[in-house]
Amino acid sequence: MRGKIEVGRTYQSQTRVEEWMTAEKAGNRGVDVLSTPMLLQLVEEAAMQCVAPLLDDGEITLGTHVDLTHLAATPVGLIVRTEVEVLKVEGRRVEYAFTAFDEREKIAEGTHERYVATREKFRERLEEKLG
Repeated sequence: MRGKIEVGRTYQSQTRVEEWMTAEKAGNRGVDVLSTPMLLQLVEEAAMQCVAPLLDDGEITLGTHVDLTHLAATPVGLIVRTEVEVLKVEGRRVEYAFTAFDEREKIAEGTHERYVATREKFRERLEEKLG
Protein backbone atom coordinates (compact mmCIF):
# COMPACT_ATOMS: atom_id res chain seq x y z
CA MET A 1 0.00 0.00 0.00
CA ARG A 2 1.12 3.53 -0.80
CA GLY A 3 -0.27 4.88 2.44
CA LYS A 4 -1.67 3.74 5.74
CA ILE A 5 -5.45 3.40 5.93
CA GLU A 6 -6.47 5.41 8.99
CA VAL A 7 -9.55 4.97 11.15
CA GLY A 8 -11.82 7.95 10.51
CA ARG A 9 -11.03 8.26 6.80
CA THR A 10 -14.21 9.24 4.95
CA TYR A 11 -15.60 9.41 1.44
CA GLN A 12 -18.93 10.35 -0.05
CA SER A 13 -20.48 10.05 -3.47
CA GLN A 14 -23.68 11.15 -5.15
CA THR A 15 -25.72 9.26 -7.74
CA ARG A 16 -29.03 10.04 -9.40
CA VAL A 17 -31.38 7.04 -9.34
CA GLU A 18 -32.15 5.91 -12.88
CA GLU A 19 -34.79 3.49 -14.10
CA TRP A 20 -32.28 0.67 -14.71
CA MET A 21 -31.40 0.79 -10.97
CA THR A 22 -34.90 -0.07 -9.74
CA ALA A 23 -36.34 -3.10 -8.01
CA GLU A 24 -38.72 -3.33 -11.00
CA LYS A 25 -35.74 -3.96 -13.30
CA ALA A 26 -34.46 -6.58 -10.84
CA GLY A 27 -37.74 -8.49 -11.14
CA ASN A 28 -39.92 -6.96 -8.41
CA ARG A 29 -42.87 -5.85 -10.56
CA GLY A 30 -44.39 -2.48 -9.82
CA VAL A 31 -41.60 -1.38 -7.45
CA ASP A 32 -40.04 1.59 -9.24
CA VAL A 33 -37.56 2.60 -6.55
CA LEU A 34 -33.84 2.09 -5.94
CA SER A 35 -33.28 -1.64 -5.43
CA THR A 36 -31.41 -2.94 -2.41
CA PRO A 37 -28.74 -4.62 -4.60
CA MET A 38 -28.07 -1.27 -6.33
CA LEU A 39 -27.93 0.47 -2.96
CA LEU A 40 -25.30 -2.06 -1.91
CA GLN A 41 -23.37 -1.35 -5.11
CA LEU A 42 -23.32 2.36 -4.22
CA VAL A 43 -21.95 1.47 -0.76
CA GLU A 44 -19.27 -0.81 -2.24
CA GLU A 45 -18.22 1.81 -4.78
CA ALA A 46 -17.88 4.47 -2.06
CA ALA A 47 -15.87 2.10 0.15
CA MET A 48 -13.54 1.23 -2.74
CA GLN A 49 -13.02 4.89 -3.61
CA CYS A 50 -12.37 5.76 0.04
CA VAL A 51 -9.13 3.78 0.08
CA ALA A 52 -8.22 3.71 -3.63
CA PRO A 53 -5.66 6.56 -3.36
CA LEU A 54 -3.76 4.55 -0.73
CA LEU A 55 -3.45 1.33 -2.73
CA ASP A 56 -0.47 0.32 -4.83
CA ASP A 57 -0.90 -0.43 -8.50
CA GLY A 58 -2.15 -3.98 -8.71
CA GLU A 59 -3.96 -3.87 -5.36
CA ILE A 60 -7.73 -4.19 -5.13
CA THR A 61 -10.30 -4.45 -2.36
CA LEU A 62 -12.78 -7.30 -2.14
CA GLY A 63 -16.08 -7.17 -0.28
CA THR A 64 -16.28 -9.78 2.47
CA HIS A 65 -19.23 -8.77 4.68
CA VAL A 66 -22.21 -6.41 4.66
CA ASP A 67 -24.79 -5.55 7.30
CA LEU A 68 -27.29 -3.27 5.55
CA THR A 69 -30.58 -1.85 6.74
CA HIS A 70 -32.63 -0.37 3.89
CA LEU A 71 -34.78 2.19 5.71
CA ALA A 72 -36.73 4.02 3.01
CA ALA A 73 -37.62 3.87 -0.67
CA THR A 74 -36.02 6.25 -3.18
CA PRO A 75 -37.87 7.00 -6.42
CA VAL A 76 -36.27 7.40 -9.83
CA GLY A 77 -34.82 10.88 -10.31
CA LEU A 78 -33.75 11.57 -6.74
CA ILE A 79 -30.08 11.86 -5.84
CA VAL A 80 -28.58 9.43 -3.33
CA ARG A 81 -25.62 10.55 -1.21
CA THR A 82 -23.58 7.63 0.13
CA GLU A 83 -21.15 8.26 3.00
CA VAL A 84 -18.57 5.79 4.29
CA GLU A 85 -16.14 6.03 7.20
CA VAL A 86 -13.33 3.63 8.12
CA LEU A 87 -14.14 2.17 11.54
CA LYS A 88 -11.40 -0.40 11.97
CA VAL A 89 -8.30 -1.66 10.19
CA GLU A 90 -6.85 -5.08 11.06
CA GLY A 91 -4.02 -5.98 8.72
CA ARG A 92 -5.62 -6.09 5.27
CA ARG A 93 -9.23 -6.04 6.58
CA VAL A 94 -10.99 -2.69 6.54
CA GLU A 95 -14.37 -2.16 8.23
CA TYR A 96 -16.57 0.79 7.30
CA ALA A 97 -19.72 2.36 8.68
CA PHE A 98 -22.02 3.75 6.03
CA THR A 99 -25.13 5.85 5.67
CA ALA A 100 -27.09 6.78 2.58
CA PHE A 101 -29.53 9.64 2.12
CA ASP A 102 -31.83 10.70 -0.67
CA GLU A 103 -32.94 14.30 -1.04
CA ARG A 104 -35.59 13.81 1.65
CA GLU A 105 -34.30 11.40 4.32
CA LYS A 106 -31.84 8.75 5.47
CA ILE A 107 -32.44 5.64 3.36
CA ALA A 108 -29.85 3.16 4.64
CA GLU A 109 -27.21 2.45 7.25
CA GLY A 110 -24.91 -0.36 8.21
CA THR A 111 -21.38 -1.72 8.09
CA HIS A 112 -19.26 -3.12 5.30
CA GLU A 113 -15.97 -5.03 5.36
CA ARG A 114 -13.43 -5.21 2.55
CA TYR A 115 -10.11 -7.03 2.21
CA VAL A 116 -7.08 -5.56 0.45
CA ALA A 117 -5.55 -8.09 -1.97
CA THR A 118 -3.39 -8.10 -5.04
CA ARG A 119 -5.13 -8.52 -8.38
CA GLU A 120 -2.52 -11.17 -9.27
CA LYS A 121 -3.22 -13.39 -6.23
CA PHE A 122 -6.95 -12.95 -6.74
CA ARG A 123 -6.68 -14.11 -10.35
CA GLU A 124 -4.43 -17.02 -9.35
CA ARG A 125 -7.09 -18.26 -6.92
CA LEU A 126 -9.74 -18.00 -9.60
CA GLU A 127 -7.60 -20.00 -12.03
CA GLU A 128 -7.07 -22.69 -9.37
CA LYS A 129 -10.80 -22.86 -8.77
CA LEU A 130 -11.47 -23.28 -12.47
CA GLY A 131 -8.95 -26.12 -12.52
